[in-house]
Amino acid sequence: MQNFTFLKPNCFINDAAFDWLYPEQIQQHSRRHWTPLGIAKTAARFLATGPGKKILDIGSGVGKFCLVGARHFPEVFFHGVEQRVDLHQHALEVKDATGIHNAFFTHGNFTQIDFSEYDGFYFYNAFFENLTDSDHIDHTVEYSASLYHYYCRYLFKKLEECASGTRLVTFHSLEDEIPPCFQLVDASNDLMLKMWIRR
Repeated sequence: MQNFTFLKPNCFINDAAFDWLYPEQIQQHSRRHWTPLGIAKTAARFLATGPGKKILDIGSGVGKFCLVGARHFPEVFFHGVEQRVDLHQHALEVKDATGIHNAFFTHGNFTQIDFSEYDGFYFYNAFFENLTDSDHIDHTVEYSASLYHYYCRYLFKKLEECASGTRLVTFHSLEDEIPPCFQLVDASNDLMLKMWIRR
């Protein structure tokens, strides 16, 4: 656990400052696995359409997207679900260290979540680890192509059931999990970040 005795209020100023909140082994995964600050702010701005809205980060890792979104939109509730217990614990520790009140973290698989409770979703392709033989976060969970396809089909179905107007942001998605009822309304220049609305 980090020593937050000298925590400075400018930890949200850039990725390096934010990453310092985590242990070194977690920092090493930042570039590949955690959402960059600029992306998190842009995604949260699209999803945070009004006070009281509830946003779910599917595969929230160490909580970076939720914490950044919650910091910038204090009247919106950001929820993250993460299956790795150690990443979940890091998210809780940094939440406490930053004093953020409107970010919440659940330890579990996203298939255990009731999607109907949320107004919008953020998805930084948490399933892709199943398609690669390298650069895994750790080896505490199972990896397989069949699991990738299962998760994509499950998320596809859950998004298909969402109410009209539901918002979705994807980052580095192969779009296997996005049903045709979601319309692309905006994207970054490199097309890695995409914003969708359920018709």
